[in-house]
Amino acid sequence: MDRTTKLSPQAYGRLTEELAERSGPTRREISELIERARELGDLKENGDYHAAKHEQGLNEARIRQLEALLKHAVVLETTTTDRVEAGAVVEVLMEGDDEPSTYLVGSIEERGTGYDVISPASPLGKALLGHTPGDVVTFQAPAGEFNVEIIAIRPPG
Repeated sequence: MDRTTKLSPQAYGRLTEELAERSGPTRREISELIERARELGDLKENGDYHAAKHEQGLNEARIRQLEALLKHAVVLETTTTDRVEAGAVVEVLMEGDDEPSTYLVGSIEERGTGYDVISPASPLGKALLGHTPGDVVTFQAPAGEFNVEIIAIRPPG
């Protein structure tokens, strides 16, 4: 299984900063909350303690997720606008729709305004990869088969 995740430089930087924050200051803050809650007494019925431990578990899980993601990340320096590839923003017109939809083809960790993110491994993502504006692609979804016309491709930003 290929665990490589393609990320824009912006997403890679944002995730690196999040990892540093969660493994440093956030981890220390949660430890302090746990210590203060322990001082309140009986841990069996201590809601503050259980809430802090739950928060600690969530934080540690996100740290592990970020570490694995960044370990296998490939930073995309440039995105072409002549073919759909990971990291590209693509405007498509779904069969039966009046208005085009805009998607970033990439990792769910990418964030942008004005578009949703679709995975290159999703049925629509797979169908779009390698195609150019003007192409009509077909993909199979749980609700049936759909045709999609690629209107435009642009780099994110």
